[in-house]
Amino acid sequence: MGDVLQEVSDQDFEKNVLQSDLPVLVDFWAPWCGPCKAIGPMIDNLANQYEGRIRFLKMNVDDNTATPASFGIKSVPTIMFFKDGNLFEQMTGMVTRPALETAVTKLLEGAAPASPFVVQ
Repeated sequence: MGDVLQEVSDQDFEKNVLQSDLPVLVDFWAPWCGPCKAIGPMIDNLANQYEGRIRFLKMNVDDNTATPASFGIKSVPTIMFFKDGNLFEQMTGMVTRPALETAVTKLLEGAAPASPFVVQ
């Protein structure tokens, strides 16, 4: 993983996500998860495209169990968007790049958050 897309852990989640000056996208994933591997390159590409405007972080749910449990994450991939320390939007399952880009655009433009939705 490069400098643009970084790992986050239970120990530094609050500092790197909830206290971030920038909006944050967190990709909750697991190494055994096929859809996680499929969505990974889209997240990598978006991280490069929006570098400096949004922080892009990944959390391995096998190595970090407290944070996913605190947010009620029961399946991966789950993508969560945070702004000003608050959950802005959440997507679960294999999502399309246009869906991710729409959420990123809304996050940057200050649009009202959508109610969390599930894509299966």
